[in-house]
Amino acid sequence: MKPHILQLNPILVPSINARLDELYTMHRLFEQADPDAYIATHGAAVRGVITGGHTGISRALMERLPALEVVAVNGVGTDAVDLAYARSRGLPVTGTFGALTEDVADMALGLLLATCRHLGAVDRFVRGGLWPKFPQPGALPLARRVSGMRVGIVGLGRVGRAVAERVGAFGCPVRYTDLREMPGVTWAFEADLVQLARDSDALIVCAAADQARDLIDAAVLEALGPRGFLINVARGRLVKEADLVRALQERRIAGAGLDVFADEPNVPPALLDMDNVVLQAHRASATEETRAAMGRMVLDSLAQALAGERPVHSLTT
Repeated sequence: MKPHILQLNPILVPSINARLDELYTMHRLFEQADPDAYIATHGAAVRGVITGGHTGISRALMERLPALEVVAVNGVGTDAVDLAYARSRGLPVTGTFGALTEDVADMALGLLLATCRHLGAVDRFVRGGLWPKFPQPGALPLARRVSGMRVGIVGLGRVGRAVAERVGAFGCPVRYTDLREMPGVTWAFEADLVQLARDSDALIVCAAADQARDLIDAAVLEALGPRGFLINVARGRLVKEADLVRALQERRIAGAGLDVFADEPNVPPALLDMDNVVLQAHRASATEETRAAMGRMVLDSLAQALAGERPVHSLTT
């Protein structure tokens, strides 16, 4: 008999879904009209859960799955999982660590380029038919050069290091802040986030920091200054959005490139009409290659746990 797996979020890679169906009896909760009733009927048989970083899994749901042996997070965020409860039951909670690094770093660089070079605003200018009406060079403000910018990185984990390497290719001097100075890296450490912002032309938020919030507040934005740019590819809640909106409205920073928000999918309405802001829908890892790699890691985690092994990417066992 195939093991029963409860899936809380869709996986968008057909080959991964086909493999899941081949190996397991799949229970796709996101397709059910009455999830509570469905769990009451099928929960006792479930041995594994697949979820997303944003959805996670509550203690209440895990308590309804007495045969549960593994929670496989299809992502790197585990703040929506009750890790303490999982540990108390000896449940491995896994993530797809490392699979997202290159694409998230690419998105950070893309947002930096798009924001500094006004790519979104000028695209709208051209598509809106405004170029023939206003062909003079002064119709659009001059953009900012990315090459050589002083870049500050908040969080020098996998993504932060990949971003540092990319901007280094643009001749950008890099400084970083983290909980502590990282051994074996060539980039300069700055313990004070406000000072890092003061010394940066662009501040790029890469920290995982699952339990942190509001790291980037009015004081940091004030230090970044009217020629500084903020890029966030980490967690929306790491930025105090009310302070960011105010700083942008009052031109106390030059612009922002944002892939994540505090209350997704809700974006602060004031940001929608700002030409100095580039917005994405939490899609930094949304490439065919990365999503396929993530799916394979989920498959590996399920197989290892159900075979009685400790999954390679377990955070809790």
